[in-house]
Amino acid sequence: MAALTLTHLSGGLTLIGRWGLDWLIPPQCLACRDAVAEASGLCVACWSKLSFIEAPFCERLAIPFPYEQGEGAVSAAALADPPLWDRARAALLFDDAARDLAHALKYRDRHEAGLIMARLMRRAGADILAGADGVIPVPLHRFRLWRRRYNQSAILARHISKSTGKLFCPGLLSRRKATRSQTGLDQEERQRNVEGAFIVPEESRPLVVGKSFVLIDDVRTTGATLKACTQALKRAGAARVDVLTFALVHKPMRLHI
Repeated sequence: MAALTLTHLSGGLTLIGRWGLDWLIPPQCLACRDAVAEASGLCVACWSKLSFIEAPFCERLAIPFPYEQGEGAVSAAALADPPLWDRARAALLFDDAARDLAHALKYRDRHEAGLIMARLMRRAGADILAGADGVIPVPLHRFRLWRRRYNQSAILARHISKSTGKLFCPGLLSRRKATRSQTGLDQEERQRNVEGAFIVPEESRPLVVGKSFVLIDDVRTTGATLKACTQALKRAGAARVDVLTFALVHKPMRLHI
């Protein structure tokens, strides 16, 4: 009975503390910063602007189809240039609303944005996460990680790992080259920029062989970075590599991120 009383007391104090903090610092929408009922959320107006990717879509690239084309349908783009990864999923199309959330996490230190982004990603990638042995964030080079202080992909992957019970495997893939930022580069430049940039450390190879992984990143533009990551994992013996991102740039020739 005493333990139950202490548990209730602890929970009550937590609620009081949260209410007090909300009174001092009212929760704001992660996108527009208008007032919202709960922290780490979006207002109704910003939520309504999100462009969710729903079925039907291409199994390999997650590109939405205008109409149902049958289970496992693959787009013309995937047939013309098959990706190295096996399947792709994304929560949203990249537009102004998705950019506001992605930039809040990546550039404005709004780590709470990672919570809602990860929830949407988990929903979009439920099928590929179900059969995965672990989730792997796209790694940053140690110099960029030191400058930025955190890896947004690792934040997303950690949330997804915690909510699904899948292993969080940041050490299985490393970035050995300090490449320039992909922002502003065209598709060919992006591919050259990350060529050979990723490697599975020798000591990690036994943990990769025959396993299935989901690569986690915030935004997929041309897919060059995820392609290079997939290549490293499959060369190390991974049986399957799927990719899951928060947003997908539907027309990557319009590079605006």
